[in-house]
Amino acid sequence: MTDFTQALSIAASGMRAQADRLRLSAENMANTDTPGYRRKLTTFEAEVARGADTGQVTTGPVMLDRRTELTRIFDPSHPLADESGYHDGSNVDLVVEIADAREAQRSYEANLRMFDQARQMSQSLNELLRR
Repeated sequence: MTDFTQALSIAASGMRAQADRLRLSAENMANTDTPGYRRKLTTFEAEVARGADTGQVTTGPVMLDRRTELTRIFDPSHPLADESGYHDGSNVDLVVEIADAREAQRSYEANLRMFDQARQMSQSLNELLRR
């Protein structure tokens, strides 16, 4: 694999991983008011081919945030309320989700710039070789 091709594939894998992360953040924000909803998380993992690190990344399995407790909401009229009038809310914090989404967006854009730079360098090299 040439250096240009490798740079393109590494940047593309970073864009895919950040897009997955942004999708999960959007799902979490959409379910902020869903009773009993647990925040979804993912990790990044290095891709390995034939025992060697390729430099590419992929997202790991989607996990539920079990560390953060669900909020307890007092609403005796809610259909899910227990005898004391409380029900479980979600454990999604909008400030955290907005920050995660912004970080994923900026990382995606950085990978996109790297992709474009590698593509432009490859095109410039091809133009020089044609002369």
